[in-house]
Amino acid sequence: MFNKETYKSRREALKKMMDGGIAVFPGNSEAPENYLSNQYRFRQDSSFLYFFGIDEPDFAAVMDFDSGEEIIFGNDVSIDDIIWMGPQPSVASKAESVGITDSRPFEDLYKVVGEAVSKGRKVHFLPPYRYYNMLLLSELIGVPCTKNGNDTRKMLASLSSPELTKAVISLRLIKEPCEIDEIDKACDIGYEMHHAAMKAARLGMKEQELVGLMEGITVSKGWGPSFAIILSQNGETLHNHTHHQYLTDGRLFVIDAGAESNTHYASDFTRTLPCSGRFTSKQKEIYTIVSKANDLALEMARPGITYREVHLATARLMLEGLSALGIVRGDLDEMVEKGVMGLFQPHGLGHNMGLDVHDMEDLGEDLVGYDEDQKRSPQLGLGSLRMARRLKPGHVITDEPGIYFIPALIENWKAAGTNAGFINFGLLEKEYYDFGGIRIEDDLLITENGCRLLGHKRLPHTVEEVETEMAAR
Repeated sequence: MFNKETYKSRREALKKMMDGGIAVFPGNSEAPENYLSNQYRFRQDSSFLYFFGIDEPDFAAVMDFDSGEEIIFGNDVSIDDIIWMGPQPSVASKAESVGITDSRPFEDLYKVVGEAVSKGRKVHFLPPYRYYNMLLLSELIGVPCTKNGNDTRKMLASLSSPELTKAVISLRLIKEPCEIDEIDKACDIGYEMHHAAMKAARLGMKEQELVGLMEGITVSKGWGPSFAIILSQNGETLHNHTHHQYLTDGRLFVIDAGAESNTHYASDFTRTLPCSGRFTSKQKEIYTIVSKANDLALEMARPGITYREVHLATARLMLEGLSALGIVRGDLDEMVEKGVMGLFQPHGLGHNMGLDVHDMEDLGEDLVGYDEDQKRSPQLGLGSLRMARRLKPGHVITDEPGIYFIPALIENWKAAGTNAGFINFGLLEKEYYDFGGIRIEDDLLITENGCRLLGHKRLPHTVEEVETEMAAR
C-alpha cells in the first residue's frame, strides 16, 4: 500500500474529470473452490486498489462528485472471524489509512445507492467482470441479471459509465513514480525467475519442474505470478499452459512469465531457449530475426510515435528476414500492407501493463489501447495489437515480437489462397512444420525522450548471450 496522500490525490484527480453523480467501486470478494472456507487466492479489483488501496475482500466505495463525499463500506469482524483470523483492524482504521473518514457497514451501500437512484442521480460504475460484482451491481441499480452470465456482463457493460471508464483509463495509463518503482521491483523478480530457469534447464527435465521453480521465486519475492506461467516446447501455441513434456534435444521451449510485486504491479517477460543449451543453425536464423525486431521496438518507442507504427516497423523487419530465408517473397511494403506477417505473428507487438499484466482489459481493450486517432485493423496480427495509441511519458508497455510456424494456420491460408503470391508454402511444409515458435519480450517505460527497459537487468536476449548463460549451468 502507498501512503494515504497517493490515494487522495488520485481520487481528487478523478473528481475533477467527472460531471456530477456518484460512482460505485465494488471491491472483489473471496471465490470458494468447493466450500466457503476453501478459497482461491484472493486478488483485489485493480481499479479499487488504485483509488482505495484496501487489499482485502468484501469492501466497496462510493464517491459523490457533487458533494465530494467519499465512503468506504465494509464489515468489522465478528468473534467467530477472530477465532479463525485473529484480531483485525477496524473498517474505520482501514478507511483512514487511505484518507477516508466516512466508513459504514456494507449493507448501507444499498441505502446510499438506492437514494441516488430514487432521486434520478447518475450512478457511475465501471464494466464489471467478476460474477459476484455483476450480481451486486444489478441489485444496486435495480436491473435483473439474465440467465446467461455473458449476457449479464454485456448488459451491465452497456449500462456502465463511459465517462467514468475513460477517466479511470486516462489516469491509470500514465504511471506515477511510485508505480514505476513497483513495476521495477516486479521486473527484478521476473528477471530472477527467468534467469533461474535458464540455469536449471536440462535435457530430460519435465517442463513442470521449471514452472515450479519459477513460481516459487515469485511467491518468495513478491505476491506471486502475474499470470499463469506459460512454459512449453510447443512454442507455436501462443498461450500453452500444459507442462507435461520433457525437454528434448533439438527443440526450443518458450517461457512467458512474470511476477506481481506485493502491491500487485506486474512484470511480463518472454524468452525462447534451446533445450540443449545451443541453438541449431535454423533456430539461430529465426531467433536472430526476432531479437532484432525486439531491439528495433526498443529503439523506436518514444513520445509522439504510435505503437501501431512500431508494430508495423517490426513486422517489416521480420518479413525482410523471412524473405532472406526464402520463406516469403515480394515487395516488403506491400507485404506489410497486405498483412502477410499475420501468418507468422498472429498477435500484436505489445500491450499496456500495470496493476494488471494486460492493464485494464476489463475496461475495454479498444478504450485502453486505442483512441479517436487509432482504430483497430481487421487484419490477423495487426488486429490483435492491444496497444496502438500515440505514446506518452509514463506509458508502460510490452515489446514482444515473435515468429511462429503454426501448421494448422499455414494450411488454412494455403487452402484459402490467402496472400499466396507472397508465401513459399512448399518450403514451410518441408522445413518448418516442426519448428515451433520464438517470442522475445521485454517491458518498457516511455520516458520524456525515449524509453527504458524496466527492471535493473536485461535478460540475455541474443543468441550468443543465451548460449553463454546456459553453458554456465
